[in-house]
Order: sequence, then C-alpha cells, then structure tokens
Amino acid sequence: ALLSVTACMPLADVGRADSDRLCSSCHGESGRGDGWAAGAMDRPPADLTLIAARNGGVFDRVEIMSRIDGYARDDKGEVMPDFGAILAGDTVLVETEPGVMTPTPERLLALAEYLESIQRPAP
Repeated sequence: ALLSVTACMPLADVGRADSDRLCSSCHGESGRGDGWAAGAMDRPPADLTLIAARNGGVFDRVEIMSRIDGYARDDKGEVMPDFGAILAGDTVLVETEPGVMTPTPERLLALAEYLESIQRPAP
C-alpha cells in the first residue's frame, strides 16, 4: 500500500513545497504576486498573503481550495491553471459546510493551510 503524503512529511511542509512548485512562478516565493512570470501577464497575479484581508479578515479555506482545484471558476478572464489533477491523491474529510464532510485531496488541504499560514493584515 502507498503511504500518505503526510506520513513522510508534515502537512505544513507539503503545502509549502507545493506552493513553491506550483504557485511561485506567478505569485512569487513570498506569495505576494511577484513571481518571475508575473511581468508577462496582462493582469498581475493576486497577492496570496492578502486573501483574508480582501475578504473582510476571513480566510475561506473551502473557497480557496475550490479556486485552486478549478471547481469554483467562472472562467471570465481566469488565467490561473486548474491544479486539481496535480494535487489529486489520498483524501481526508474536510467540513465544506456545516455538518457536511467532503473527501478532499490531502495535498489540496495542505496547500490551503499553507496559504492560510502566510496571511497578513491589509497594508
């Protein structure tokens, strides 16, 4: 049997590694939207450290996971790739609404938790 990702690496480290691998080219290593590919984009990438600040101080983990995996996209000018297939694998149960537990890829949860950990107050 295959080991879970987190059996080999703490969840926070998995999230940071996936952020470095998948997000940093656009959003930068710090998550502030200053990655090497940002200059070539028509619309600058979002500052991932201000997600909560842009949402009234609330980090909506379920919404963020939905945007990352491509589930909650309106595709109106969306340039961010859909990472759902890349982050697929072992799942964990996540409460996606009160009383509703949804099987969620462990790595997707790890990435969302990492993003939550780098939030900062509005400038």
